[in-house]
Amino acid sequence: MKNCIAAIPEIKEMVEKAKLKGIETPHTRFPNQFPKCPYGLKGVYCILCANGPCRITEKTPYGVCGATADVIVARNLCRAVAAGTSCYVHCAENAARALLSAGKGEGSYEIRNEKKLRFLAKKLGFDANKDAKQLAVEIAEFILDDMYKPRWEKSELVPKLCPEKRLEVFKKLDILPGGAKGEIVDALTKTSTNLNSNPMDLLVHCLRLGLHAGFTGLLMTCWLNDILFGSPKITVVENGFSSVKPNNVNIMITGHQHALIQPLCEAAMDEELIKMAKEAGADSIKIIGATCNGQDMETRIAHLPESFVGYIANNFTTEPLVATGLIDAVVSEFNCTFHGLKFVAEKTKTKLICIDDVAFVEGAEYIPWEPENAYEKAKEIIKKAIEAFKERKNMEKDYYDEKVKSVVGVGEESLIEFLGGSVKPLIDLIANGKIKGVVGVVGCSNIASGGHDNIIVTLTKELIKRDILVLAGGCVNSPLKHAGLFDPKSAELAGESLKEVCKSLGIPPVLNFGACLSIARIEQVAVAIAEELGVDIPDLPVAASAPQWLEEQALADATYAVDMGFTVHVSPVPFVTGSELVTKVLTSDVESLTGGRLIPEPNPYKAAEILESVIMEKRKKLGI
Repeated sequence: MKNCIAAIPEIKEMVEKAKLKGIETPHTRFPNQFPKCPYGLKGVYCILCANGPCRITEKTPYGVCGATADVIVARNLCRAVAAGTSCYVHCAENAARALLSAGKGEGSYEIRNEKKLRFLAKKLGFDANKDAKQLAVEIAEFILDDMYKPRWEKSELVPKLCPEKRLEVFKKLDILPGGAKGEIVDALTKTSTNLNSNPMDLLVHCLRLGLHAGFTGLLMTCWLNDILFGSPKITVVENGFSSVKPNNVNIMITGHQHALIQPLCEAAMDEELIKMAKEAGADSIKIIGATCNGQDMETRIAHLPESFVGYIANNFTTEPLVATGLIDAVVSEFNCTFHGLKFVAEKTKTKLICIDDVAFVEGAEYIPWEPENAYEKAKEIIKKAIEAFKERKNMEKDYYDEKVKSVVGVGEESLIEFLGGSVKPLIDLIANGKIKGVVGVVGCSNIASGGHDNIIVTLTKELIKRDILVLAGGCVNSPLKHAGLFDPKSAELAGESLKEVCKSLGIPPVLNFGACLSIARIEQVAVAIAEELGVDIPDLPVAASAPQWLEEQALADATYAVDMGFTVHVSPVPFVTGSELVTKVLTSDVESLTGGRLIPEPNPYKAAEILESVIMEKRKKLGI
């Protein structure tokens, strides 16, 4: 089997050059994993006890314990959604810790967006007129306390963030959750050996977890970062692989936690450290945005020091980029930090540093982040990167002179501001048919769905051809950026009506909302439209797609989207097809409960056709 093909030419070349150097990447490891286990693909395998592994077949319809395919598939899914939810809750937890330190005046963090702080205070029921630092402490403590509640104490945070019409649905279904960590722990308990064997109860638990993934995890992390670092601001940037220059100390970041990396950007502007870098032979110190943290930070690039060059690489681009020899250090603080970085770094002598042990890559040095001493730790990290540059400066490097123009910094606030202070102009464009509808293309990239980034680019182009506006968030944004789809010139690729709209407004047909965390921002745009029209989200001509989902967080994202009433296209097909019950619930029955459902479809052309038909049906019901 040939190496996996990547959508972006420069990445293809990086992979091929890495191979010639004897460096493996995910693209060369992927073909070695065939044939795939048929039981794993269907989700009908179990390794929970010593009698296993058990697999379900026509001849063996029960595990040793008597578990059916329905039980095993639902149990595996619930565990995955719990793990994905815990990841997002962890990000929000550290953001809240940073806000708490800012409120207490401890460490290097400060409140940079007091307006957003008071907005959130009002949302959560606090006196928004209090002193800003006092409010910061109270809000951070409220969020942390809510996370740590046991499951039998209902979350106060989630209902305060729910749109009114959705809250009514959640109350009716009795899926408003207890504390986030309590729900996650109980999901793990339920799915342990010889415990819960009720597949419907396990699926309902997924819906509860989805609410925490979306509101406690995604939305809270976005808004806390806005308070600490400024809200996204629409800006035009020009960057690309050309921003990773051989004569700089290049520090690549991987993860999702802006709060942990902001001090690194600030320390990279320290005069003493810049002097050290120049004495080592470098021109400057640059922070290279990769994975979702790079995305999240690029939405705020207008607020950041010039040491941050922007978002360059998604998850599967990190290893090929390190293999170029251009990266002196990789700083990891969360996932998508691939384990293979260890083997690439050994060949390129790149320094691996971990600042949050949830992303402690083998071979990395652990320098733990704490909000109270984050800046000092950042300086320590940069000194190590300068030392690595000294050792590596005469090594072979593969430079790529690629530049792309992108509109960045789109968020729920900046978009409404751009529209003149209301979503009504967008509603009018949809109502008069200039835009048929909106699809959020979100989430990860993978290699299994047609190669690295291929389905993402193909599906997005198909959607805009059909006059459907795309709002993008997550690792999907790397290929969309490198393919030029965030450049206003890409309006030429859209259908005639959408092209006309984009040219008149000077915008691209694909709007870059940043990290996968910003799935919550896209949802907030849908909430604003629904509230303006006086309808619920499932009534809107909107949908979502995770065209190359990868990991457990993506399953938590999809659960949240289904909770909110979105029709969600996914590829590849989730590992649930071994259970007719679970498959039917996810793709059909749940729609009668929340208004949302999953549509598995690996073919991007068929997927675009299905999404368009969903939008047109909703337009018909609205009478537009």
